[in-house]
Amino acid sequence: MNTSQGTKPPLSTTASASSFKPPLPSPGLRTPSNRKTIYDRNLNRTRTAELSRASFAYLFGEMVTYAQKRVTGIQDLERRLNEQGYPLGVRLLPLLLYRAPPRTATRPTRILPLLQFITTTVWKHLFGRAADALERSSANEDEYMISDNEPLVNMYVSVPKEMNQLNCAAYVAGVIEGVCDAGAMTAAVSAHNGGTEMWPGKTVFLIRFESGVVEREGILEGRGVAG
Repeated sequence: MNTSQGTKPPLSTTASASSFKPPLPSPGLRTPSNRKTIYDRNLNRTRTAELSRASFAYLFGEMVTYAQKRVTGIQDLERRLNEQGYPLGVRLLPLLLYRAPPRTATRPTRILPLLQFITTTVWKHLFGRAADALERSSANEDEYMISDNEPLVNMYVSVPKEMNQLNCAAYVAGVIEGVCDAGAMTAAVSAHNGGTEMWPGKTVFLIRFESGVVEREGILEGRGVAG
């Protein structure tokens, strides 16, 4: 009996290479050909790298544009800018302490040393210079102020007249707040226009520490802890 009728021929197991197509790359994070990402870099590798002002102006302008979407007013926009800067501040404290020389790589435990660290080390890392002033409020013991006469983040942002109260340095306020929280000194930080005739773009960052932080500061001071 001929069994070849009505049966299908066996499938060929030797298909040409041209009939196969490589799979399409999946959307998401692209990995370089060497399979290494930015997380594989040495933390000290880019300690002296600088970003051009043109690149910074473009990137920060895009961040402001993104934050401006679906906001209800100036305060809402500044809040979103603050939230964008906060994660950077949280990561900056351990990174800069890691890069510091062993003799000076000490985590601040008191308010003033932490703020001095922000106005010098953090400011120089971000803007290439120290902040212009650090003051303590004479009225409230939980308030401190950092002044910047010419904030870099405001130099390339054109604010319309109807939004003249907007201060895009709220992003920097978020960075300061993140550094304070990373140092276990929880604070609320806001940016305020403090322009003068000499410095029309001056910004004052108001830092309000929580009551528990102020109480701990008093205890450490009584014990003579330098911080």
